[in-house]
Amino acid sequence: MGGRRLFLGSPVPPPFSARRVVLAAGEERPYDEADWADAIVLVERGEVELECSRGGRRRFESGSVLWFQGLPLRAIRCIGQDAAVLFAVSRRRSDEFPVGGPSDSERNPQRPTDVAGETEMTDETKDPR
Repeated sequence: MGGRRLFLGSPVPPPFSARRVVLAAGEERPYDEADWADAIVLVERGEVELECSRGGRRRFESGSVLWFQGLPLRAIRCIGQDAAVLFAVSRRRSDEFPVGGPSDSERNPQRPTDVAGETEMTDETKDPR
């Protein structure tokens, strides 16, 4: 696929960024919420354990889809004999998008729309036949 990263078998669209995090067998990584901000995380391979700040722990294996943001986590660790691979997909930061692009009504001034964004039939848009 020309270097494009895949998430659940599909290419990651340009408005998103993706990264892989590999944890060696037995490795523990302190949790930093900024590292996982706005990310959907897939356990691509292996098994991980999330440890909460109060000591509670939960295990997740390959195929699990997780959301870390807002959780009171203390650490992420790889459990088992093999490395764990986490694949994180998040929206690109707003400063990576062009600012001030035209709205739909500015691009298409002849197309009246209602509040929900659906085309509204008016005398001007009805078929003249």
